[in-house]
Amino acid sequence: METNGATGLDDPAYRAAVVDLLGVLAYGELTACIRMATDSDLAPSLRIKAQMAGFAAAEYRQYELLVDRLTALGVDAETAMQPFVTPFTGFHDRTRPKSWVEGLIKAYVGDGIAKDFYREMASFVDDETRAVMDRALDDAGAGDFIVSVVRDAIQTDRTATGKLSLWGRRLLGEALSQGQSVAVEREALTGLLVGGGADLTAIGQMFTRLTDRHSQRMSRLGLSA
Repeated sequence: METNGATGLDDPAYRAAVVDLLGVLAYGELTACIRMATDSDLAPSLRIKAQMAGFAAAEYRQYELLVDRLTALGVDAETAMQPFVTPFTGFHDRTRPKSWVEGLIKAYVGDGIAKDFYREMASFVDDETRAVMDRALDDAGAGDFIVSVVRDAIQTDRTATGKLSLWGRRLLGEALSQGQSVAVEREALTGLLVGGGADLTAIGQMFTRLTDRHSQRMSRLGLSA
């Protein structure tokens, strides 16, 4: 399958895969924006509230980039996002944080796994779509901020380390399950992987890389993976 340039987008199967990929990423950015804005209201200081609100605004700008790309392809963004509303709702219902710190870890670890997955998928798309995805997947400094805040919280409450480590492990399992379900249930995305030469071994290696990056994030937080 030709994926660089107009020829790839003229292929109905490839075009459907790109629309699905942009749709799931756009809905992910929109929900991340809403969650970060909501969690900011629970933050213990005005400084942290303001920084979290700023990251929510950055997530919305990234959402707009993806919507613009869908619009350029002649696709209604709401239609492209709709198939992912139910699975995302299920994931967020199963991983509802009990505190603002857990919310931050979810944003860093849970969203981080998802974004790593989309970065892997970006290797199978055309250059213009990949460029938009790369911009949308930038964390805009949120990761460094979350690491600093969480490590400070752990220093204040040493008993939190075990609970937060367990929370991170739960997020890993749920996020990987979510990513696998989306990839399998959407035939176009499965076709994108297979058409790009990813066999079962390559897909297994991809999920190993996702797990390794999760461990690195947990280590940065000062938590056990």
